[in-house]
Amino acid sequence: MKGLILSGGKGTRLRPLTYTSAKQLIPVANKPILFYGIEFMRDAGISEIGIIVGDTRAEIMERVGDGSLWGIDIEYIHQAEPLGLAHAVLTAEKFIGDDEFTMYLGDNLLRAGITSIVNEFKKIKPHCMILLTPVSNPSQFGVAELNDDGSVKKLVEKPAEPKSNLALVGVYLFNKKIFEASRKIKPSFRGELEITDAIQQLSDDGHNVHSSIVEGWWKDTGKLDDMLEANRLVLDTLEKKIEGRVDEASKIEGRVIVGPNSRVINSSIRGPVIIGRNAVIENAFVGPYTSIADKCHISDCELEHSIILEESIIRDIPGRLTDSLIGRKAIIEKCDIKPQATRVMLGDSSWVGLG
Repeated sequence: MKGLILSGGKGTRLRPLTYTSAKQLIPVANKPILFYGIEFMRDAGISEIGIIVGDTRAEIMERVGDGSLWGIDIEYIHQAEPLGLAHAVLTAEKFIGDDEFTMYLGDNLLRAGITSIVNEFKKIKPHCMILLTPVSNPSQFGVAELNDDGSVKKLVEKPAEPKSNLALVGVYLFNKKIFEASRKIKPSFRGELEITDAIQQLSDDGHNVHSSIVEGWWKDTGKLDDMLEANRLVLDTLEKKIEGRVDEASKIEGRVIVGPNSRVINSSIRGPVIIGRNAVIENAFVGPYTSIADKCHISDCELEHSIILEESIIRDIPGRLTDSLIGRKAIIEKCDIKPQATRVMLGDSSWVGLG
């Protein structure tokens, strides 16, 4: 079995951060989201992975490399335009060949990984298997209506009146019949070849489309709130580990990771929190569900429930910073200008909440 990870989207819902960085490389608990998918596939015994890339391919290729970091082989497949998931499948046909394969959306996270569903697919040998989870807002997802035996009766992309609350999770397993089905379908009203239409075509052609319900939590990290929630869920699984230096004036509570060469000085850290390498936390409070990446400097301030990317500086700010995603090399600081006012410099499509 081969693996296919889709990592070509533009990440419009996370702008302005994704103007300068691939959304799949934004970290959750200080690890790029894309790396979780690669590790899930490796742990499921998949050693050949194709990664679909688009405009951000250079950055992704530089960060991921040839797969040797995980002991696997990675090949990059360029999708010139994001014309739908079924189009991505067709783009990867030469790489997949006649093999069965698992397709994984690169901005998804699953608590339990994919090993169990891969093993189930290998055991029962359907033409396709989809992973489903109950959701409260099914009209925002591809939705599956099932037969009594768990096989798929009908799939609809973002239905106005959903027939079930079972949404498609971004994990699909196929054999080579999916290529034939993808060539039969027409673009949707969005101008895309929808994977739901291709899977429905498989079913209409009499092929076995099986389903499985996700174990544990699943998150699509396409929006800020989802990213913060994924960060919270992953941080809840970590164990305390102090590799950097924590002085006697500081207080560490709960599950806190302090990376190598980082320093905590006269500060209070209340976990779960992860702090990367070569960071400095000084005269600060860092509250639960916060990820601070490498080489950040946090001083004379309070923050919690946030994700701070590499080399950012947050210092001497009033109030508490919370529910935030701060990009790389950002600076947030008190500005002593007269008269007192709020001063900002923001990129396109930015959002700021002032209390």
